[in-house]
Amino acid sequence: MKQRIITGVIAAALFLPIVIFGGFPFIIVTYILATIGLFELLRMKGMHPLSFVGAAGLIALWLLLVPARYGGEWLASGTAKFGVLAALAFLLLVGTVVTKNALSFDEAAFVVLAVVYVGVGFFCFGAVRLVGFVYFVYALFVIWATDIGAYFFGRAFGRRKLWPEISPKKTVEGAIGGIASAAVVAAIYEWAAGPFGSLAAALGVALLLSMFGQLGDLIESAFKRHYGVKDSGAILPGHGGILDRFDSLLFVLPILYILLEIVR
Repeated sequence: MKQRIITGVIAAALFLPIVIFGGFPFIIVTYILATIGLFELLRMKGMHPLSFVGAAGLIALWLLLVPARYGGEWLASGTAKFGVLAALAFLLLVGTVVTKNALSFDEAAFVVLAVVYVGVGFFCFGAVRLVGFVYFVYALFVIWATDIGAYFFGRAFGRRKLWPEISPKKTVEGAIGGIASAAVVAAIYEWAAGPFGSLAAALGVALLLSMFGQLGDLIESAFKRHYGVKDSGAILPGHGGILDRFDSLLFVLPILYILLEIVR
């Protein structure tokens, strides 16, 4: 626990100033985090990150991450990003033929899905920050409140297992406590910063993000259980890998970005 706290404090001290500053440094950090996340997924599957397949996935990931304001008319469009994924899929499918199935269809499909999972999540990581710092911080607070609330409510009141086949320690009571905690924090943040201009809107978004955040956590747990690993990586002592720390945000930020685009 001590190691976990020390790592968290150091990471926050390094990360939060970059989040506040935004701009190009934030984009660079996003690229680094996404690259490590993709490598973690490939290693879970037993695929070498620097192989031809890994390199193809990495290039596609980097193209997906190009922010709208830096990508020009072509890379800024959703059509272009879909084209990147389609090109990756076709390239890997051709690879299954050229290699006479040394590259299997399962491996090709895994790489494409891994790029979608990491790429879309971290693209929205940067996109929400570009929309507004206040929204990015809102998402962080909602996820932190969900995690902390779920932990303490689960320890105090947890009786019914939420999904024991995937994450044996999570409970229904903890999940509800996490959602309730997110709602309280969202209400306080709306009162202090007013990102949505309405308490009802702030609470509604918080409930949605809290549920999707917990779903993202469960999905990452399912990955690790399927591939027989405890953590996605070891880059963060006491925490595991990048995906272990960002699994909730990879689901929450796309939802928040879509909502923000609808109301803009």
